[in-house]
Amino acid sequence: MIQRQSRLRKLLLVELPMLGILAFTLAPYLWMGMTSVTEKSLLFTEGPSLKNITFENYSRLFETVGFSKNLLDSLIVSLGTVAVGLLLSITTAYSFSRFRFRGRKLLMLQFLLINMFPIVLLILPLFILMKSVGLIGSHFSLIVANSTISIPFSVWMLTSYINNIPQSLDEAAMMDGCSRMGALFRVVLPLCIPGIIATAIYIFITSWNEYLYALTLGGRGVRPITVAIQTLVGEYQIEWGLLTAGGIVGAMPATVLFLLVQKHLIAGLTQGAVKG
Repeated sequence: MIQRQSRLRKLLLVELPMLGILAFTLAPYLWMGMTSVTEKSLLFTEGPSLKNITFENYSRLFETVGFSKNLLDSLIVSLGTVAVGLLLSITTAYSFSRFRFRGRKLLMLQFLLINMFPIVLLILPLFILMKSVGLIGSHFSLIVANSTISIPFSVWMLTSYINNIPQSLDEAAMMDGCSRMGALFRVVLPLCIPGIIATAIYIFITSWNEYLYALTLGGRGVRPITVAIQTLVGEYQIEWGLLTAGGIVGAMPATVLFLLVQKHLIAGLTQGAVKG
């Protein structure tokens, strides 16, 4: 009797609410998927359905719209941002973790305050700066711009991971002949691989989904998928089939990446939560 009441309570208070939340969360994605495989002639008469599945929208997306180049632009910008962001974030986080200097807490607070400002405030000064050096319409301009978003929070993430690694390991490595940078790359980094993976995924997804910088600084030469999807919205009509197909294709790389490194990501997100 007690077990039956406990099971009923779990069903009513845990399982059913979770199923409701899951259905509410996945419903828009299911609608997108059904819309992307519905014929254009049936979309406005019968609505999205799985009766006559067609992949015409996906073929048009790559053959007519040229979505493959947009995916390549997004991939170049995202991977470049990951490389620049990790290089600067790791060295900065190591400095904050291992050294005590004047203004350390103020600088850490400044990194946190940067994330409180909307990125729309940074578009104009970045645009003027990039235009003055002739970088508008290049991948490098978007890499630098996206780094301004991702690096501050990445420094906070990695600092907490490195704080959990005993400083005595660094000292032992330096006593054995390693330099400070040698201790960082040979001892500290291998021990915080889960944290680095979690930070890299955060930077990649942030850069992959960024829209305002891509629209302003990309120009005509560089058009990531976020801008390419927006161009599918016409002035007088919307290509819902192409739009939903582009959204699904655009979300696939980040989704596949998450599924591949899910184990390391969860370990990285929880590693910095326990001190000691």
